[in-house]
Amino acid sequence: MSNLREIKKRISSVTTTEQITRTMEMVATAKIRRALMRAKAAEPYKTALTDVMFTVANDASNLGEDNPVFRKHDTLANELVIAIASDRGLAGGFNVNVEREAERIVREDAKRGVGCQIISCGRKPTEYFTSRGIEPVLSYVGESADPVLEHAQVIAAYARDAYVTGAIDRIVIIYHHAKNRVDQELRVEQLLPLDVEAVAYARGPRAGEKDAPKRVSSSFSFIPSADHVLDNLIPSYILTVIHQALIDSAAAEQGARRKAMHSATENASSIIATLTRTLNRVRQASITTELNEIVGGASALEEFNG
Repeated sequence: MSNLREIKKRISSVTTTEQITRTMEMVATAKIRRALMRAKAAEPYKTALTDVMFTVANDASNLGEDNPVFRKHDTLANELVIAIASDRGLAGGFNVNVEREAERIVREDAKRGVGCQIISCGRKPTEYFTSRGIEPVLSYVGESADPVLEHAQVIAAYARDAYVTGAIDRIVIIYHHAKNRVDQELRVEQLLPLDVEAVAYARGPRAGEKDAPKRVSSSFSFIPSADHVLDNLIPSYILTVIHQALIDSAAAEQGARRKAMHSATENASSIIATLTRTLNRVRQASITTELNEIVGGASALEEFNG
């Protein structure tokens, strides 16, 4: 009977866990729609700004060695990694993928004698790096599910100033892109230096197009100059890329959590079904044993009376 009590206790425990994971799945599902709408609403602005900036850059004269954000440093001495993950766990490999990729870059840079700084967005990556002796130069917690523009502005200003002054030679962003409600894609994108080759081809074919990207040219007249317009567009571009990564990651976080909680709920249901079958078998065996004892006792009593 003690075995029956243990099984019943475990079934009760797993049932409680199932209720929690199902509730968390429902909450994440409710949040996905809003987060995806926010990310998709911001995407056209980023795309348009990129097109405009590279179109203007194609008419500007201060590219390459003349413009600091397009200038590639002769040697890679210091690198900046912006790692964007979550404040909370229970999202499958969402946080781990970003943390491991950032740590891989740090370790590889260390082997080559390259310094590497980390900007962490999210409580989980901040705790992860700190516990491994990698202290972030900037960290933001408590805003992963609903990023604010002010944090993106601080990160963008730090990144651009560090690159322009030569303190940093390359900047990369690591985050998850929300492809849809179900799938997330880990992305590692170079923020600075900007790619000069991309200036000639501002963007590839648009959705539904199969032609190769065409060189962008314009017949605009810039006052006071294309260089002046470009210098004002670049800070907005850097800010937009970082902010878009933050809100894209927020949408991916909810999708990853919904998927993880859905899987956990299904596993809990499977465990409950298995335990229930075990309980029934143990109960049946117990009943069979009791019946055998009764029958055996009755037979012994008949023999005694006979």
